[in-house]
Amino acid sequence: MIEHPTSFKPSLGLLDATMIVAGSMIGSGIFIVGADISRNVGSAGWLVAVWAITGVMTLLAAVSYGELSSMFPKAGGQYVYLKEAFNPLIGFLYGWSFFAVIQTATIAAVGVAFAKFTAYLLPQVSEDLIIFDLGFRTISAAQLLSIVVIVLLTYINTRGIKGGKAIQTTFTLTKLLSLFALIIFGLIMMKPAVWSANWEHAWDIHKLNKDGSIGSYTMAAALGAVAAAMVGSIFSSDAWNNVTFIAGEIRNPKRNIGLSLFFGTLVVTIIYVAANIMYTAVLPMQAIASAEKDRVAVEASKVIFGNTGTIIIAIMIMISTFGCNNGLILAGARVYYTMAKDGLFFKKVGELNNNAVPGIALWIQCIVACLWSLSGSYGNLLDMISFVAVGFYVLTIVGIFILRKNRPDVERPYKAFGYPVLPFIYIFMGSAFCILLIIYKSQYTWPGLIITLLGIPLYYIAVANKNKA
Repeated sequence: MIEHPTSFKPSLGLLDATMIVAGSMIGSGIFIVGADISRNVGSAGWLVAVWAITGVMTLLAAVSYGELSSMFPKAGGQYVYLKEAFNPLIGFLYGWSFFAVIQTATIAAVGVAFAKFTAYLLPQVSEDLIIFDLGFRTISAAQLLSIVVIVLLTYINTRGIKGGKAIQTTFTLTKLLSLFALIIFGLIMMKPAVWSANWEHAWDIHKLNKDGSIGSYTMAAALGAVAAAMVGSIFSSDAWNNVTFIAGEIRNPKRNIGLSLFFGTLVVTIIYVAANIMYTAVLPMQAIASAEKDRVAVEASKVIFGNTGTIIIAIMIMISTFGCNNGLILAGARVYYTMAKDGLFFKKVGELNNNAVPGIALWIQCIVACLWSLSGSYGNLLDMISFVAVGFYVLTIVGIFILRKNRPDVERPYKAFGYPVLPFIYIFMGSAFCILLIIYKSQYTWPGLIITLLGIPLYYIAVANKNKA
């Protein structure tokens, strides 16, 4: 009989952990969502401000999470923090939402983005090429390639942490260097006339339609427009917390998780803000807002590199999304593993295979992500992921205040930077974002709330089954 390992192997250092933070954050969003943001806010100043506000929020959350990661340096991350600060139900609702849509639909969307840009080089995998027509649903070559990539990365990660670590570090370093190069070349090739026109009325917020027409906002509607614009930037900056899920495999997690959260989110924030400044240096705001299929980076790269720009960006996005999905797949399964150990998920999911990784958890995650790839609905689901994710981030940071009061004697090798002011600022900003979406963009909120609340009966079913066992 084969004896399976009963604990994770701590084999990831600070660089590896930082690459998981940065690599999981950078997918295809920075290359695309600037178009939708520009249509919502209409001006260069607000385009950059939306990314800067998102970056500040992300950094505030990341430095606050350092305290929680030092208190509970074990697999499961945010699920564990919510369970410890509030109760098992709140922890389960996060884990359920994470499994049902946050992580799995994100994996699907990133996989399809990889396939869409691969089609620039291999037209045979185009999203326009329909392989199966089931009557109620068509399945494209891009969706099938997405599934192949998800299955491949899942298989590699079931073979042990070393394979996933190698892919993550290599691909993340490559995409960081290539993004820096794109920004530098773009700023060198900037168009002074374009720059002047974009920044002349930088803070004139208005709606900018694809056809070039402009719509005005009331003051209240302008706040709603900023919140709607931030849906894209927050989604593009999400998954920074994935490193907390794999605490059991990080050497000296009490130190390295907090540092990796800070360094990873800081680097990505700088890149995101700089990339959008570069876009405004080479493309008129109207060109950003009306980019074909929202592919802003492709249009910018054509200006910078000529006809080869499309191919350059396609390769960059392939590298970016492949590495991003590896990080998401690697980290996500550890949450379901920890839930299973608590008796709140299928028992077998709480077992490690003989490579000391949660193999069954990885394959279950793979199946759900592949179903999202086939559904064709991942795009709509992603609209509300930002609302759900930020809501749970706010709750988690509220948990720092609760734990300081209720469990003051627990060892805290790292304390939240700027406590209580900076954590409170994040709570305020995150809550304001969610409230504005509820008021002005309810289509982004109710689906996420419904999926989250569906977890309540599932929790009590799981508890009943646990008590019977």
